[in-house]
Amino acid sequence: MAITFSNNDIKFSLKEKTRLKKWITQVVEKQKKRVGDIGYLFCSDEYILKVNQEYLNHDTYTDIITFDYVEGVIISGDILISIDRVGENARTFGCSFEQELHRVIIHGVLHLLGGKDKTPAEADAMRQKENEALKILEKFQ
Repeated sequence: MAITFSNNDIKFSLKEKTRLKKWITQVVEKQKKRVGDIGYLFCSDEYILKVNQEYLNHDTYTDIITFDYVEGVIISGDILISIDRVGENARTFGCSFEQELHRVIIHGVLHLLGGKDKTPAEADAMRQKENEALKILEKFQ
């Protein structure tokens, strides 16, 4: 069982991988679940658009796509993150690239843990869970 990070069509170097893996594991275990295989793939807007069109029939750019392979208490999945969108969102929301990246990284895990964000109420609950998880990350600094 492992958390992995890789790139597809971009040059990107994720900082503090070990710290992030410990954080993700703690967020999962706090929900009485176990980390299975969680694979992060960092990519461009164009790549994530292609995946969105091909697999989800959505013709839109997005910051994240989560493919859920959860089985019982074992949390597994593939999480694609557009580095282009993360940068754009950081500028839009007035935060650092790293802050936005961490938010998106944990957003995918929260989806694997059953979190939804289709309605305004679900999106608010998801944002609250993201903020709680980001506080846990601060402890690892």
